[in-house]
Amino acid sequence: MTMAPAMTRDVMSGHLVTLVFSALVAGSHALGGLVAGDMAPVPLMALRFLLGAAVIGGLVLAGPGFRRSDFDASWRYLLIGGIFAVYFVLMFEALKTAPPVNTAALFTLVPAATAVVGWFILRERTSRRMRLALFVGAIGALWVVFRGNLAALLALDLGYGEAMYTIGVLAHAAYIPLLQRLNRGENGLVFTFGVLMGGGLLLLALSASALWSMDWAMIPTRVWSVLGYLVVFSTAISFYCLQYASSRLPGAKVMAYGYLTPSWVILWELALGHGGPSPIILVGVGFTVLALWLLLKQE
Repeated sequence: MTMAPAMTRDVMSGHLVTLVFSALVAGSHALGGLVAGDMAPVPLMALRFLLGAAVIGGLVLAGPGFRRSDFDASWRYLLIGGIFAVYFVLMFEALKTAPPVNTAALFTLVPAATAVVGWFILRERTSRRMRLALFVGAIGALWVVFRGNLAALLALDLGYGEAMYTIGVLAHAAYIPLLQRLNRGENGLVFTFGVLMGGGLLLLALSASALWSMDWAMIPTRVWSVLGYLVVFSTAISFYCLQYASSRLPGAKVMAYGYLTPSWVILWELALGHGGPSPIILVGVGFTVLALWLLLKQE
């Protein structure tokens, strides 16, 4: 009798943290589009991962601390970190040519892809209600992105950027199931540090020469501002949010909050002075809210 309230609190906190995660992810799309052409994606992401690891590592030292057992089977961090590094590199490569709303639309493929990968890795089945929610959420997200214009949706042509990001989306879909499969009970901060460090080291190996020869004085100030956001909010905090939520919710439910990304991107674009949506967009927002309600409703 005493376990039920605690389990309910865990589930609700997982949903709340995932909501925060979706807003931070949307910020990557909106802000990343501002600087995608200023610096090559691999060295930029190497800095992002390594600086994010430094932030998380400081929090670990100030909190739970490291244990020797945390670094058993370190290949896990290289594998998961490498997969997430692929996603972020391809995302910023895509933003060179693809508008943020287009990448946000493609990001809505992540929940369904996560459910498929989750079945192969964890044999994690999705209920009929969840499949319905994934479908309704996809409709809502696409409605938001294409502003209710069916002709614009049907005319979607995957250019270079969109094609690159589609590959990244598939990599992202494997992250949550692998994290759930390979985590051995490590503290969330510790595991996040390992993932960031693993991905950062791989990216550093690929971009060491570019970083060494870079003219740091010529890098625009906006790059450092966006990098600061990416390191603190969209990397360190969002990675921890993802780790926290995935230990309390099924992977498909965690990634289902990705359906809010187009709506968040529109809010980010509005805040950046890039214009706001028309009233018809509220229809799509309603679909995404309905999808989340279907997922949040206990079966």
